[in-house]
Amino acid sequence: MADIRPPVTQRLRLTIRLWVLSVRDMLASAGPVMLLAGALLAAAYWWLDPQPPRTVTLATGPAGSAYAEFGQRYARALERDGIHVQLLTTEGTAGNLLALREGRADVAFVRGGSDDTAADADAGLMSLGALFYEPVWLFYRPAALQRPGRRGPPPAFTSLTQLRGLRVNIDQAGSGVPELVRRLLQANGLDTGALTQRQFAPEVAAQALLSGKLDALVLVTAPESPVVQRLLQQPGIALADLPQADALARRFPFLQTVTLPRGMVDLARDLPRQDIGLLAATTALLTREDTHPALRQLFAQTAQQLHGGAGWFNRARDFPNTRTSELPVSPEGDRAINGTPPFWQRFLPFWASNLLERMWLVIGGLIVLLLPLSRVVPPLYTYRVRQRVFRWYARLREVEARMEAQPVPVQELLDELDELDRVASQINIPLAHADELYTLRSNIEKTRRRLLSHTH
Repeated sequence: MADIRPPVTQRLRLTIRLWVLSVRDMLASAGPVMLLAGALLAAAYWWLDPQPPRTVTLATGPAGSAYAEFGQRYARALERDGIHVQLLTTEGTAGNLLALREGRADVAFVRGGSDDTAADADAGLMSLGALFYEPVWLFYRPAALQRPGRRGPPPAFTSLTQLRGLRVNIDQAGSGVPELVRRLLQANGLDTGALTQRQFAPEVAAQALLSGKLDALVLVTAPESPVVQRLLQQPGIALADLPQADALARRFPFLQTVTLPRGMVDLARDLPRQDIGLLAATTALLTREDTHPALRQLFAQTAQQLHGGAGWFNRARDFPNTRTSELPVSPEGDRAINGTPPFWQRFLPFWASNLLERMWLVIGGLIVLLLPLSRVVPPLYTYRVRQRVFRWYARLREVEARMEAQPVPVQELLDELDELDRVASQINIPLAHADELYTLRSNIEKTRRRLLSHTH
């Protein structure tokens, strides 16, 4: 028995044509719903602005400071997420706070006690969390405490009043340290006029102390500062132990007492050789209210990575925290520090995770909206497919109407029916609707038979 099936290439061509037509019909049917969803999604994206700027400015403080070192770490961390961090060098924490207030910086390191809490909160400044302790380091040359004409070892440092008449560097004007020194001296019954003040940069002051041009210097910075690291291990330079640290901390709420444990600097050399009590302020990462929320979140998450470990003055996971923040904590900072990050952040890159986090409510709303609308897609699809068949019934009805005319143009109508049958045979529709096509051709054949009956 001969194979009456069409060639393989013809069957393949027909299958591909039917598939393309089905896809086209489905897209045309779902088009209005998809267009509506796309328009709503685009409007929500424009309104919410979920993706942050690719550049952010971080005020760090003077070169060589702990702030500058941490600024480099933040820049490297955020670079992995495609965010370029511009580091703004200032005189110190007061300069950082001023840059933040003036809008020249988006984020800044600011030491506790340096800000006007009420005014800054009203100005839209907020905290991303407290990051670390910044001790008040008072380095001095023990020989400078020796009174002229007295022999023997120099006396121990027991009070800030021993700085009277000494050459003391109190850091640069914008660092905030001069004001802190003034308040500490005032609490001890001294004013800054009782000292021979210098206001050199930390590196210059350290060199002057080592060369004997200074008797003491005051720094307020984290132990990661290269200047602090250098002076702690320098022979002939001592770090003042403040016996009155507890009393001073009670007078100034933004200060706390911390202890530099014995051997913390160098265990092998046993440096320092005893515990040293220090005063310390807490440094926070501050930001502006108009800084993009995604950037605030990224900085807060980076702070978790950079400051979450144990340090010289804290245990692991003591920082960052929201307990010691003087300004209101931003929602992003609070969520990063005290909350649980969404699970998708572990699997998605920053841009995708941020987009999902900021658009999930909109996406959920669209799904709820589109579920009932999607019910119109199948009827629309069926209508489009059947329309390719049903539109030829109009010509068939016209032929039937002309059959009733007198005289009947039989041959002309037969030609029209043949043409209609030829066109119908070339209609491509999915197999699920093939019965409608065969019904059309069957009706054409019935009409042809009726017409032929008129001739007999």
